[in-house]
Amino acid sequence: MNFSRAQPSPRYTQLMSMYSQMHLEGEKFLGVPPEQTFPGQSLFAQATRIKRLIDVTGATTLMDYGCGKGYQYNPTGFAVKGLGQWPSVLDYWDVDAVHCYDPCFPAFTKLPSGKFDGAISTDVLEHCPEEDMPWIVEEIFSYARRFIFANVACYPAKKRLPSGENCHCTIREPAWWQSLFGTVAEKHPEVIWEVWVQFESETPQGMQRIEQRLGNST
Repeated sequence: MNFSRAQPSPRYTQLMSMYSQMHLEGEKFLGVPPEQTFPGQSLFAQATRIKRLIDVTGATTLMDYGCGKGYQYNPTGFAVKGLGQWPSVLDYWDVDAVHCYDPCFPAFTKLPSGKFDGAISTDVLEHCPEEDMPWIVEEIFSYARRFIFANVACYPAKKRLPSGENCHCTIREPAWWQSLFGTVAEKHPEVIWEVWVQFESETPQGMQRIEQRLGNST
C-alpha cells in the first residue's frame, strides 16, 4: 500500500503519539527530562553545512522539518571555530526567517503553506517508519525552491520509545538513502540536495562512525 500525508501508515500514527508523549514526559529509560528530549539542538553539528548551501543558493527563507522543541533557534550564542561567534544560529546563517514544523510538539504542528528557499531536516528521518519514507521525503522536497538538506543516522539510538523500542526505527545503509532521495529528486530538478549519512564501520582502530555525503550539491 502507498501511504501519504492524508493516509499515513498505522505505524506512523503510533510513533507520532509516542514522540508527543516523550516531548511531555521525557525519555524515561535514560531519565532524560522533557526539556532535554528532542530539543532540536542536534542541528548545530550541521549548521556550517547548511550555511554553505544558503550561500551557494542565496536562500533567505528556510523550513525546519522536524525541528523538535526549536531550542536551536534561541539566542544562546553560536560559534564556529576560526570564524567567530554570533548571537544565534539564525544570525550566523543571515536568513530572514525559519519556519519550524514538528508534528509532535504542540507549538509547531501546523504545516505551512507555500514554499521556502530551503528545507532542512536534521536527526529526523531515522525516527520515521520506512513505509512512510517516500511521501515524507517528497513532502520535504515540495517545500523547497532551491535546496534541501538532511542528515540521517544509520545506527541505533541511545533513546528508547515509551514502548521500549529503539527511537531509530528506520536503519538502512547509505545506498538505500541515495536511491530514495535520488528517485524523489528526479521530480524536482530545480532543487539541489545534500544528505549526510552517519554509519558505523569496522576499522583497524575498531568500530568507528563514518560520515558520507549523498546528493547533487557541489
